[in-house]
Amino acid sequence: MTLGPDTPRTQRPSGLLPDLARVVRDHVVRATRRRRPEQELPPTPETALLRAMCHDMRSPLASLEALLGTLDRVPADRPELLELARAQTAHLSSMLRTADATGGATRRTGGRLLGDVVRAAVSASGLPAGQLCLALQDRAADVRVADARVQRILTNLLENAHRHGDGAPVVLAVTSRGGVVRLSLTQDVAHPHRVVQYLRRDVPPVDLTGLGLWSVQRHTHDLGGTVVWAVTGAGLTLRVDLPDR
Repeated sequence: MTLGPDTPRTQRPSGLLPDLARVVRDHVVRATRRRRPEQELPPTPETALLRAMCHDMRSPLASLEALLGTLDRVPADRPELLELARAQTAHLSSMLRTADATGGATRRTGGRLLGDVVRAAVSASGLPAGQLCLALQDRAADVRVADARVQRILTNLLENAHRHGDGAPVVLAVTSRGGVVRLSLTQDVAHPHRVVQYLRRDVPPVDLTGLGLWSVQRHTHDLGGTVVWAVTGAGLTLRVDLPDR
């Protein structure tokens, strides 16, 4: 189609960073696009990992693309936009560290403090501060975390609560005792069975539905931990126990 002189053109953000975000986003969309039902096959572990990574990257990429497209058109005194960009960039950096760790790269020595990992996961999840009650034990905050998948587990749990919890308050308790780090998230959700069904599966879903929660139990299992759940008067509690190492 040829545009005439009076045909309006769609204005798209220009610049290297918006273009880069758009290109990466397009690759993620293509990688996660569903096949037709007759073509769907049970995914291999490698395919499942790729899908999980792409699933987790879509939200920060979309946020970055939208944000970068507006930076040239907003006043300079908007520090919250810069903080959002930093948070989403940290989220993508976390995804790269997760891919590095899961792909069999050499494990790094030292690691990060669990307290820093928790704060980074909260920031990357998009969960509003007023919706979250965080109880971080001092002993747990000082635990050294050498594997990036711990942050991915936390981020996925918090993102799921943010996206599918209908705004209900979230309580996150992080403790350490007897060589075990415990991550416990409680939220009063309407249909808890819909959440836990994705934690029961041994194989990943053929589409993106529940893939974030499935990757929680997959990463936890790979790290030698366990995922359990319970429904009480306070709501649904998901508890992840990981070796303190």
